[in-house]
Amino acid sequence: MAEFEGFDLYTLVDEDGEEQVFELMDTYEEGDELYYALVPYYDNPEEMAEADTELVVLRSEEDENGEETLATIDDDDEYERIGKIFMDRLSDIYDDE
Repeated sequence: MAEFEGFDLYTLVDEDGEEQVFELMDTYEEGDELYYALVPYYDNPEEMAEADTELVVLRSEEDENGEETLATIDDDDEYERIGKIFMDRLSDIYDDE
């Protein structure tokens, strides 16, 4: 994770080995689970304005070395439920601004 101008940025590697930088929008803890809401990050504000950005929801997991990794949520019901929680929370934040 890198911090840049107050943003928490994560460089994630997909299954094809491609790296992409994401900005952390929110975290949510439920029981023992920790979830992250991220959006793709662009250095150029024009690119960000032109991008069709979707919220990426990932779950924190521990790898075989005991280190935190972010993983996709395979269960559709869990993904939809957590995604809705994030959308409601982010909507409340940005509606107030």
